[in-house]
Amino acid sequence: MSNQPNPAGPNALLRLVEKPDRGRCLVATRLIKPGEVVLVDTPLLLYPSSLASLPLFCSRCFRCLPGQPFPCPTCQVARFCSRRCLSLSHPRLLCHALPSLISGNATWPDDLLFLLSAYSLPGSSLLRLLSLHSNSRFPDESIQILHSQLSSLIPPNLVPLKFSQETTSSLISKEKTNSFSLITPMNTKFDGRGVAGSRAFGLYPWASMINHDCLPNVCRFDYVDELNRENNTDFTFRAFHQIKEGTEICISYVGVTRPYRDRQRSLMKNYGFKCECDRCKIEVKWKESQRKLEDEEEEEEETGEENEEQVVEGEGEELDSDDEDFPHAYFIRYMCDCGGNLAPLPPSDGLVSEMMECNCCGDVGMDTSYHSDPNNKF
Repeated sequence: MSNQPNPAGPNALLRLVEKPDRGRCLVATRLIKPGEVVLVDTPLLLYPSSLASLPLFCSRCFRCLPGQPFPCPTCQVARFCSRRCLSLSHPRLLCHALPSLISGNATWPDDLLFLLSAYSLPGSSLLRLLSLHSNSRFPDESIQILHSQLSSLIPPNLVPLKFSQETTSSLISKEKTNSFSLITPMNTKFDGRGVAGSRAFGLYPWASMINHDCLPNVCRFDYVDELNRENNTDFTFRAFHQIKEGTEICISYVGVTRPYRDRQRSLMKNYGFKCECDRCKIEVKWKESQRKLEDEEEEEEETGEENEEQVVEGEGEELDSDDEDFPHAYFIRYMCDCGGNLAPLPPSDGLVSEMMECNCCGDVGMDTSYHSDPNNKF
């Protein structure tokens, strides 16, 4: 679904602030309406998700390739969807290394696709990438092996500035913390062909400053395959609902339908933190209540006593009726049947749209809760 977003980068809607417990984050500078575009971000770097994705997607814009793509005249591996993308080409070091990466029986780590692309950046862009926040650490031995493999793919005359094991370690850390996935189309054409959900990955400098919440207030849309969109790899972030001035803008780093324990495990493994958002604080109470109930049931089985009244009271002490409605209302309104997120279309003439768009399957439909929500009255 096409829309007319605000200019790329930060705008009058957002302000960058530093919080002791959150680090750098973006907050709303005024009341934001449901569906309003809060940010459009252009990638600092894009790179293939895997070698298996190269025959399927343009190596420049990452659209699905047409029936007769344009091969790269240098590496003869990369393919482009148009003469324009062919003229813009792809990262120089990646281009040089691709014939070696696809030849022989050696298995090369996908991290090399990122590193070859990152080291191909102009100096100023590379420095900006290195300035991104990261909290991931990797064993020196793993980085040493990776940097050695990388060195074997770069000839002496192409060795970039700042090329070192220390820079390689820093780049990997930035990538693991800040990369975004450009997903493959929801189309059976791509099933079983080695592409697991991601056609490419990207580093987006402003989007990387958006922190996590298990019930986010903004939703990311990308329109990679839209033919009439020049900057098709830009990310557009729209508000799910009304956002008050001063509120932090948040996305979810993990699937919001995942259970509490799975979310916490994934966030700690991939991003190095434990989430303590409002949803997690409530769901951990559910876990505690459930454990308490199970312990009481075990005690009853051992003693042969059943005290149903006591069990009910124990449950009620943990959660009140308001907690029980949260976060279920979120899933009813903002989750698509396909598993994607639903957000209103951008407001028109200041009026909040009654239509909701899915950021995964692209379906657009009427928001049945629109007329009952007082936040939609402007």
